[in-house]
Amino acid sequence: MTGIDDVAKLAGVSTATVSRALSGRGHVAPATREKVAHAASQLGYVVNAEASSLATGRTRNVGVVVPFLNRWFYTSVIEGAQRRLMQYGYDLTLYNLSGNEHERASVFEHFLLRKRVDAVLAVSLELTADEVDSLHALGRPLVGVGGPIPGVPTFSIDDVAVTKLATEHLLSLGHRVIGHIGGDVERELSFHLPTHRRAGYELALRDAGIEPDPELYFPAVFTMESGYQAAKQLLGGPRHRPTAIVAASDEMAIGAIIAARDMGLEVPRDLSVIGIDNHDLAPFFNLSTVDQHPELQGERAVELLMKALQQSNGDDVPAVDQPLPFDLIVRGSTARVPLTAAAVDSAHG
Repeated sequence: MTGIDDVAKLAGVSTATVSRALSGRGHVAPATREKVAHAASQLGYVVNAEASSLATGRTRNVGVVVPFLNRWFYTSVIEGAQRRLMQYGYDLTLYNLSGNEHERASVFEHFLLRKRVDAVLAVSLELTADEVDSLHALGRPLVGVGGPIPGVPTFSIDDVAVTKLATEHLLSLGHRVIGHIGGDVERELSFHLPTHRRAGYELALRDAGIEPDPELYFPAVFTMESGYQAAKQLLGGPRHRPTAIVAASDEMAIGAIIAARDMGLEVPRDLSVIGIDNHDLAPFFNLSTVDQHPELQGERAVELLMKALQQSNGDDVPAVDQPLPFDLIVRGSTARVPLTAAAVDSAHG
């Protein structure tokens, strides 16, 4: 029967290093951890979960709490988190909070507190002080993704800067009449994402000497269908049609591209469109976008959780909000403003 000594010999490390690498307790270099995991896999060595749990007080399970399961961004963050957790030998339990407030309360007051998880990852959820305190009181490390949470280490994208970058790309191509399909502010959830992304759009326009026109903004709900409907209104209105659209998500941007084509417009000859996300479908639609690397967000959050679990009390993990990278990706859905449109814009400017 294969034992820990066999794994140590094959990996060329000590049994103590194998124990730390497979238990997730104590510092082990990532390369060494992978070498140990590979050796254990080759030998078919599996840690006895029950014995390990009794010895360490750990379940080797992390709870991940999300507001939706039917949105590409959330599933991409989860995919990145799960991939990294597997490398550390941890399982993942998913809690979907798309129901009512009673269901949310049950998750935080019962499910997460039954010692079924060692740590918690909150994705795009603005946790209350009571929810944070209940987890901290039981020594559950907590990391957030999506925005700052007081008293919690978090990662987030600067949503103002993201949309400002997308809008600046259109401005650099000569567009002056730019529409915005954003989230519905009246229905926004945690971290006020629609408000921040609209602010970035308006900031870019003002920096270019253009006063934002409220009639060029249409709300949607981050789906292709809602983006399609918003674009139909934006492009079919009585006012001068925009030459470009910046959407607050790729799914809404794709809906706008389909709407434009249904109205006889050619993208990007008649209309430039840019989104945010770098959705899996973005290359298929040749969509210019701002990549916010959702899988990387999940991976980095897990790294921070593992660091917190390796500390005796988590004091070495500061409760600060850390910025995440984002990158402009230019594809074929954006182009210079047509000369005829530019002349009309100048006349109206």
